[in-house]
Amino acid sequence: MAMKDYSDEFKADAVALYESTPGATYKSIAADLGVNRATLR
Repeated sequence: MAMKDYSDEFKADAVALYESTPGATYKSIAADLGVNRATLR
């Protein structure tokens, strides 16, 4: 399976979402964004 290339804007938005959501987990944010949990690490 080929790796997807995410834009810098998507990455910044993902980090901002994680940091601004109290009690957020990689799993919950990944589900919200429709990406694999490991992608956020």
